[in-house]
Amino acid sequence: MTAMSLGTNTAISLRGIKLQHDKFTLGPLHCEIPRGMVTAIVGPNGSGKSTLFRAILGLEPLQSGEIEVLGSKIDFGEDDSYKARIGFLAENPHAHENSFTADEKAQFASHWYPGWDWERYRKLLRHFDVDGSVKLSKLSKGMRRKVELAITLAHDPELLLLDEPSSGLDPFAWKTMLEELQRYLEPGDRTLILATHILEEIRRLADYILFLNRGKILGLYEKDRLLDDWRTIVVQQHEAKGFGNEALQRTPGLQGLAEAGPGVYRLEVNEPEQGEAYCRSNGFQVLAVQRMELEDILSCLIRKEEAKR
Repeated sequence: MTAMSLGTNTAISLRGIKLQHDKFTLGPLHCEIPRGMVTAIVGPNGSGKSTLFRAILGLEPLQSGEIEVLGSKIDFGEDDSYKARIGFLAENPHAHENSFTADEKAQFASHWYPGWDWERYRKLLRHFDVDGSVKLSKLSKGMRRKVELAITLAHDPELLLLDEPSSGLDPFAWKTMLEELQRYLEPGDRTLILATHILEEIRRLADYILFLNRGKILGLYEKDRLLDDWRTIVVQQHEAKGFGNEALQRTPGLQGLAEAGPGVYRLEVNEPEQGEAYCRSNGFQVLAVQRMELEDILSCLIRKEEAKR
């Protein structure tokens, strides 16, 4: 089931936003991202995840539509005081900061955030095992990522936007990052939105999943319900009342259908009990029923979208 409208308790509201640069178009997007929850943005490379983050931060002028963040309507180039309530981690570091040490970058960042906490920053560096006096250009990709995370979290933001946060992290540092993010979420009123390809991050952290492809939203789903509802059903034609493929096209909750062999069909459904009962009642033998993995669900949604195109 798609949850595209979540009432007034929203962190970010996208109302028909559209922007375009070069040959890429994002939108129009209509979506409400819930406050106090973790939403993972999932999609192939080039689907628009980073561009969406930049739009939320008022860094990309919109052609149409409007964005509301934490109750504030975003006016490009106008009042940006709302950003003091946001922590943002970009996918790639900025080259112009290479000559800074971690502490020098933190000193610069502290001027922009009234809630900056030096004690918290230093504690995060210790937890990440990073020396704040070393120049950023001298750090490995993973070590620099840990510095960026510490600076992003140091002012205890109300809204946290993370673009591929675990890029470059080794397994131990990745585990430490998860611990810090879970600690950040403990009060219950914080909102985390992360773009990630790491399925384990989604499984451990996310409450909702926003699927994005070619600049279009394919759906916003509750993670647990999504994983509970989507199934692959493999059936074999056996004295079917219908005509194989034609009969299966009417399966309740059908999302995808392919022939897997002579008289054997593979169905992707999001109403598994009704779908399985329908197949049996139409004379099909059910050979297997399996939960679908997130990447398989995304592939199914992309195939449906491409078929429309």
